[in-house]
Amino acid sequence: MWLAQNELNGSLPVSFGQLSTLVFLDVSWNCLTGILSKQQFSKLSKLYVLRMEGNSGLVLNVSSTWIPPFQLCYLNMASCNLGPFPTWLKFQKNLFYLDMSNANISGSIPNRFWNISSGLENLNLSSNQLQGPLCLPKQLNMTSLVFIDFSSNLFKGPVPLPNSNCCLLDLSNNTLFGSIPPNIGESNLDLEFLYLLDNQITGNIPKSIGYMSNLKMIDNSRNSLTGSIPSSISNCSGLFTLNLGQNNLSGAILNSFSQLNRLQVLHLNKNMLSGELPLSFQNLSSLEILDLTLIIMKLRTNSFSGVGGLLYGLSNLTSLQILDLAENNLSGSIPSTLGDLMATSDKHNIRHKHKPSVYERHEDYFDLDKLIVKAKGQDLEYAKFLYIVSIDLSSNNFIGEFPKEITKLHGLIFLNLSRNHINGLIPQDISMLHELQSLDLSCNNIYGIIPLSMSSLTFLSYLDLSNNNFSGNIPSTGQMTTFNASAFGGNPQLCGRPLVAHCQGDDLDQGKGQGQSNVDDENDDGFIDQWFYLSIGLGFVVGILGQFFVLVIKKPWCVAYFNLVDKIVDKSLYVAEKMKKHSW
Repeated sequence: MWLAQNELNGSLPVSFGQLSTLVFLDVSWNCLTGILSKQQFSKLSKLYVLRMEGNSGLVLNVSSTWIPPFQLCYLNMASCNLGPFPTWLKFQKNLFYLDMSNANISGSIPNRFWNISSGLENLNLSSNQLQGPLCLPKQLNMTSLVFIDFSSNLFKGPVPLPNSNCCLLDLSNNTLFGSIPPNIGESNLDLEFLYLLDNQITGNIPKSIGYMSNLKMIDNSRNSLTGSIPSSISNCSGLFTLNLGQNNLSGAILNSFSQLNRLQVLHLNKNMLSGELPLSFQNLSSLEILDLTLIIMKLRTNSFSGVGGLLYGLSNLTSLQILDLAENNLSGSIPSTLGDLMATSDKHNIRHKHKPSVYERHEDYFDLDKLIVKAKGQDLEYAKFLYIVSIDLSSNNFIGEFPKEITKLHGLIFLNLSRNHINGLIPQDISMLHELQSLDLSCNNIYGIIPLSMSSLTFLSYLDLSNNNFSGNIPSTGQMTTFNASAFGGNPQLCGRPLVAHCQGDDLDQGKGQGQSNVDDENDDGFIDQWFYLSIGLGFVVGILGQFFVLVIKKPWCVAYFNLVDKIVDKSLYVAEKMKKHSW
């Protein structure tokens, strides 16, 4: 019975438990709620596939002594509410797939659980509240167990070893401590994905890791690992993601890294690595499949030094999208070869790439890691394969002129060269960076005027040119009018809005404009007065002459008019004469 993804609501009917011939029940990804009791499963003796994932309102309420009538092969109750660890699982002897992730399961895993099925291939109990030591029995009956995910729980204790057939082991985001078992590589030759991030693991990275030649992804970040990166890791020729960031690793990066010619993602940030960056990094590419070349290089916050010779070979890294060498001690000039990064030169090529096939095959078993990019004055989080392009060389000791070759990277989105000793001019061609959203050149020695062409960078939302030697007027058109004074502060010879400092000649021009305005106002007033008096005179003349012409043209009107005037005059004289006699 297939009822998945239908927006069904309400509870699961008790009558379902009477479907004695039902073998397949899928009600996943609906809006079901209510209590699941043994009545809903009472006669489902032939059921072998049960899928209820994605119904966060379902609550399983069965006793600890319940014996299910079915023997399942496939069980997925992810995101349901299962409560204490379901002891009835011990009766399921035919399971090959079990997913109870994010199911609000609490307590510890009972020992009898490990005997449930010899054919179990997928085991996912992630994102629960499971606790206690995580002990994977050395002699497991589950010889075919391939995918193990216990991430995001409350497990404590040493790092356990899986069985020899394991392909994916995810123990991330727990409280595991101690060191990685030194023989992990010898006993897990088939391991492809190893996730131990976000724990409290200490000690060295074991040299035996080089025996796992099938490894494709290693993420041991955000622990307390110490020592150097073992050279044996270069034997993992199929590795395409290596994340050892945010540990306490020290020493230098060995030239043997060049043997990892399939490496796409490299995180070594926030360690104590030192020495010069090996020139062999430029060989991290595949001559046959250009999609499988280095995409992300993140070596931020270490103590690397030297002239940054690695940068001269970057043109060989044909798919490099994120270059983060910030907060090191790199020196010398930024080479012109930086403009040869093909991945950042064309936004079309970047946006139409596909995920590597290894992600597509296993995307159901793990969540893609997040990538932190420092841009726009803050830490921004992205999924790894959004194909953003970023160059961050900030907080080093680079010198020389602003690398004008960067303007050829038309797909560049984030550029941070702040806190170096870069001088020279910003080239007019910077307007060719049509996709640029964040530009930070603060705390350098860059001089000259701010190019007017920067006004056409319509996507630019963050700009910091502070603490340089810019001079002249800030462009007052286009995108440059959207930034506040903090973007331009610390440039004594810079003037114009939004700064308080006015450019030379602005006050004079303003005074001239005001004086001219006053003269114009006076002229306008005189002009209005002249027309006012002229209109009065014209009205008086028209009134007199109008009557005259009417009387000339209309003779009867003329006779009547003068007769009326005579009568008025005669009457006035008569009244005046009478008043005179009366006064005598």
